[in-house]
Amino acid sequence: MLRLTWVQPEDLIGHELRQAAQDGREPSAVAARWRAAGGPEASLTAGASPRPASPYLRLLATDLLDELADLPSALADDEPTDLARITSLCPDWPVATGGRAARPARLEAAWLGRAVGCLLGKPVEKLPLTAIRDLARATGNWPLTGYFTARGVPGELLARHPWNRRSAATSLAENIDGMPEDDDLNYPLLNLLVLQRHGRAFTPTDVARVWLDELPAGRTFTAERVAYRNLLSGLEPPLTARRHNPFREWIGALIRADVHGWTNPGDPAAAAGQAHRDATLTHTANGVYAAMFTAAVVATAATGDHDVHACLRTGLTVVPPRSRLARAVRRAVRLARDHTDFDTVVDLLHGAYAATHHWVHAVPNTALIAAALTHADGDFTGSVCRAVSGGWDTDSNGATAGSVAALLAGSPRALPERWTAPLKNRLATSVGDFHGAGFDTLARLTHLEATRP
Repeated sequence: MLRLTWVQPEDLIGHELRQAAQDGREPSAVAARWRAAGGPEASLTAGASPRPASPYLRLLATDLLDELADLPSALADDEPTDLARITSLCPDWPVATGGRAARPARLEAAWLGRAVGCLLGKPVEKLPLTAIRDLARATGNWPLTGYFTARGVPGELLARHPWNRRSAATSLAENIDGMPEDDDLNYPLLNLLVLQRHGRAFTPTDVARVWLDELPAGRTFTAERVAYRNLLSGLEPPLTARRHNPFREWIGALIRADVHGWTNPGDPAAAAGQAHRDATLTHTANGVYAAMFTAAVVATAATGDHDVHACLRTGLTVVPPRSRLARAVRRAVRLARDHTDFDTVVDLLHGAYAATHHWVHAVPNTALIAAALTHADGDFTGSVCRAVSGGWDTDSNGATAGSVAALLAGSPRALPERWTAPLKNRLATSVGDFHGAGFDTLARLTHLEATRP
């Protein structure tokens, strides 16, 4: 029987109960009814429970999802999704400047940096932190300094902690032959298409149109798959982000945000605005803030005029200061400044968030990215290796950290060849006509959108 992941009510309800507890609702009565009926807990890794639910449980889950959506949130005033309300809560919202175009070489570095960081994290995605450390140590690659390899790893260790099965064949050092397909690169490509077809004034509906034209449903996950399902059910944004979508504060909108920063260098306000219009198709509140924060950081880095710490400070100016995401980022930056050993920083972040947040949630992952960039002082190798070594959504975190650090580096030549040479200036994708495109070509196309009136 087909077990469709991320959309079946009996698989969504456990995640929605966790989401409710995080966003200021009181879900205990609903949780008690679900458990009394024999409903399963949320899966830690899989998108679907191993066995089909009874018709009764599925109907009950649907009803309880609706009940949870109607519960009031104690955090609503501090964590709005509407852009006007967000800006009203941000006293240091950046002044729109109009920005200036980044050089194609800097944009090429950003595309390459995003790919390198993603590729580094792919083999260990979904693995626990202890497994990442043990696998790297077994080959003398800890602290991380290069791509993961299976060469020299004891068979017993691999049996306990196998590589990500979809990625090992293309992403271990001995297997890399160009950049393999990954959603962390597909979504920037889709946003490049959005800008080509609809310009800077695109709407969430325009993003949806591009997805329906170019993105197979099977290549979406978590919040994006739920929003896709909602589109096909006849809902329009922003309802697509809210209807039975417990993943609306996960990392999906963040991984789509880089293009908005790349095309608005020096104008973090415009970058955050674009990211908001993109993110609200699928996300709310902190899921949207993660995208806005990333876009503003990238836009600031894209000029080459600021260090990484100024970029992160600017990113926080577009996030409501009392939100969970802002508090997590401030904590992460503080920890990164206070501890010379990054493993200590990671352990403290996991101690704060791992028990209560899914490994794909935007709050801890954004915090980890900020900690990695801070601790590495913006250095490219240090940033991607720290981001991936921290666990959670390893490929996404590596990709975002790599994009920011590569922008600061300024050109492909400034990135170590041992990272970029295996990519062979070639990217695999199922998006549009981009399959086989070079990163230099993608940089020229991005520069064209950045300079289009």
